[in-house]
Amino acid sequence: MNQGFVLAFVAGYFVGAISMARLVGRLFASGKYRAGPTELRLDGTQRTMHLDTVSASSVSIQLGSRLGFLTYVLDVFKILIPALLLKHVWGGGSLFLFFAAGGMLGHVFPAFYRFKGGRGISAAYAGLLAISVPGFFVCSLGGMLFGLLVLRDVWSAYCAGVWAIIPWVWFTTHDVAYLFWGVFVNVVFMLGMIPETRQWFRIRREDKWNDTTEVMQLSGMGRGLLKMARKLGIVNGRSRGKE
Repeated sequence: MNQGFVLAFVAGYFVGAISMARLVGRLFASGKYRAGPTELRLDGTQRTMHLDTVSASSVSIQLGSRLGFLTYVLDVFKILIPALLLKHVWGGGSLFLFFAAGGMLGHVFPAFYRFKGGRGISAAYAGLLAISVPGFFVCSLGGMLFGLLVLRDVWSAYCAGVWAIIPWVWFTTHDVAYLFWGVFVNVVFMLGMIPETRQWFRIRREDKWNDTTEVMQLSGMGRGLLKMARKLGIVNGRSRGKE
């Protein structure tokens, strides 16, 4: 493999491993943010979801949606901006894809923090934004709607946007390098999701839980859409978590 690709991947890993959740918690809420397992009480139920992640989602749950959204944006930009520079300014060809792949791995499994990071949705979408802005909207929103309305499964709705990256990049580029990035991103994402996946299927088996308003609370984007839906009167109820 070309040395430049290896360097891009390694650089991406160390940039991705920078924990924006920990940084935001330290700067804006010193002593209030716990960088560890977070319990999410789901709206209108006695159920809780154990999130073993340090990410925008845990910041949003503990400190509110504004700081959660800030964390998400910073997580996207930390990978997106260097990737765009590699793509457009330095003329690195597919180097930016290797940087984005390394960023995904570093974000989910950061060596700085005993490999405890986020689940990688922000890192995956950062790479997708560097490839295609329309692809970001098609995969993120389309994936969630497909999971909710077609598959009618909470876990699938959460994951489907990342899954959709593979067919999107292949059918829009027909480039093996882009396909490699899409597959790599999904493998890392699903490895990071193992704790929540096990928990979800246990809940599904025991409680037959499949409420669409509940899955929307599992991510910052979902909580934002749910809040908007409540204001429009599409759904009722009020979140018990911090907004």
